[in-house]
Amino acid sequence: MPDQNKHKSEQNSNPKGPPNLKKIRKPLFWFYGILFMILASLLFTRYGSGPREISWLEFEQEMLIQNDVEKIEVINQTVANIYIKKEKLSSSKYQELQNKFNLNSSGPHYIIQIGSLEGFEKKLEEAQASALSEDKVPVRYVNQIDWTNILYWILPFALIFFFWMILLGRMASKGRTGALFNFTKSTAKITTKETKSTITFDDVAGLKEAKTEIMEIVDFLKNPEHYTKLGAKIPRGVMLVGPPGTGKTLLAKAVAGEAKVPFFFLSGSEFVEMFVGVGASRVRDLFKQAKANTPSIIFIDEIDAVGRSRNRANFFQANDERENTLNQLLAELDGFGVNTGVIVLAATNRADILDKALLRPGRFDRHIYLELPSKDERIEIFKVHIRPLKKAKDINIEEMASLCPGFSGADIANICNEAALIAARKKRNHVHQEDFLMARDRIVGGLERKNKITSKKEKEIIAYHEAGHAVASWHLRHVDSLMKVTIIPRGKSLGSAWYLPEERQIVTKSQFIDQICASLGGRVAEEIVFGDVSSGALDDLEKVTKQAYSMVAYFGLDEEIGPISFYDSTGKNEQQLVKPYSEDMAQKIDEEVHKLITTAYERTKKLLLDHREELETLTQLLIKKEVVEKDELENIMGKRKKFSNEHKKQHQ
Repeated sequence: MPDQNKHKSEQNSNPKGPPNLKKIRKPLFWFYGILFMILASLLFTRYGSGPREISWLEFEQEMLIQNDVEKIEVINQTVANIYIKKEKLSSSKYQELQNKFNLNSSGPHYIIQIGSLEGFEKKLEEAQASALSEDKVPVRYVNQIDWTNILYWILPFALIFFFWMILLGRMASKGRTGALFNFTKSTAKITTKETKSTITFDDVAGLKEAKTEIMEIVDFLKNPEHYTKLGAKIPRGVMLVGPPGTGKTLLAKAVAGEAKVPFFFLSGSEFVEMFVGVGASRVRDLFKQAKANTPSIIFIDEIDAVGRSRNRANFFQANDERENTLNQLLAELDGFGVNTGVIVLAATNRADILDKALLRPGRFDRHIYLELPSKDERIEIFKVHIRPLKKAKDINIEEMASLCPGFSGADIANICNEAALIAARKKRNHVHQEDFLMARDRIVGGLERKNKITSKKEKEIIAYHEAGHAVASWHLRHVDSLMKVTIIPRGKSLGSAWYLPEERQIVTKSQFIDQICASLGGRVAEEIVFGDVSSGALDDLEKVTKQAYSMVAYFGLDEEIGPISFYDSTGKNEQQLVKPYSEDMAQKIDEEVHKLITTAYERTKKLLLDHREELETLTQLLIKKEVVEKDELENIMGKRKKFSNEHKKQHQ
């Protein structure tokens, strides 16, 4: 029993929360409670049961002339306290005073705001001259501190402070007092050996070259002697650059999972706050923590939020707080301070807008560019994301990788998830190849909307339009292989022709022209069949116009303009109001673009007229079935000449 009592007493003596706060909190609450009651009573006394304020006219006519006033006290030359004679208080006209004061009360009974002291004295003298009695009312001048008025102004601040202390007390009881005052501290999260990421380099498919570079950094941290004995120094920083969804953040997570050192990670936007100086303070605190835990890694995602260029072109979008943060970051990366053992990883998809001082060697020694994956890399990525799915036996990963050119790793992950959702919607036990194809169509084209087209005439126009694309592209050598044609609306499009793109690093002039002709096929088909055109070719015309301008103004593929390019890789021309060429050159470019498109239009028109029968047959089949696959296209137009054989050799 004694032990139990002792144990209970120890528990009672150590309640939850900081013991000092527990001891101090109750007296503080009592103190503020009593202060509040005192202030409330003073205000009530002043404005509730205090003397009534009267006008000068009422004072003169009903009190002063009637010889009812005993004395007057002028307080601080602003207020006059009026004292009524005791024998007059019993009069009926002072009934209100009898209810409020005792008959023996000394007063004051009324107050007057006197305004100007000289004016008050003059009016008082004139009034007493016409009074019933010749006795003068004594006037006394008093200077005193009006504590009630002072407390009246202190009360709001005292109440605010009172509730502030209550808030702090509650936060202290939950252990969150420091968070309120730590907004200048770094918000970076840290992973250690115990809380490290579960993602490893095995979970990062593709990106072989990037993984090699990053793995060398991790190996340097694990085995520094292997490198330092040769005189090598650890890189200060690594910049990951690439389009969205290519795996920059995933690669950083793999580093966090593989490296056996503290890993700090945060976003670039977390440095910039509404308070001045917070960003620079957080940068200092971040590197202070990292240096205290060396060797360590800092990962800053979306660094462009704080690392934008400081050139004059951005004068109107200047942000001093962001620039101060950037300056502090530059100093921490490579300044006079020692930064040994801290490696900085950063990721961005907008490297063109970053400050040059941030990208120089000594700050970010390595720039790793992550491109969109090739076909072989897409196969590896599909294998990673298909791994947790229940797959059917008809899954063909190579075909899916071929049907997704230009897709990033995030896009492929989305396709795999959509395929699983589609299979679940169909109440299937496994995910089939058909589900992946539907998922790909869903992501690229949008959701099917079969009820969008209600008019039979519109459906016929769309069928001829898509058939025109199909026939033109089938007989053009340098256009990608056509897989299927559909007039089922998806998203904003009313129909579409699906191709199996050939992955190219460069595009020749003849390939550009064939692509323009294929894009104009729908518009040309409408003109041939109906003698009229519709607004359905807007997307095609936009794409064709951009391609033509690129050929003439950027790639130097026009004979008249010649091998001249006005392309600006730095992006500075976009911020200027003038074009980088003269008005005469602009007119020539417009003329050549118009000539290029009209020539391609006439060529496409001749091609469709030569294959008018195929156009009609394919259109009627589209109206009937809505979707025409590659086998049916071959039955109508025959196998593609030459290009079909070349295409097969490339994919064998």
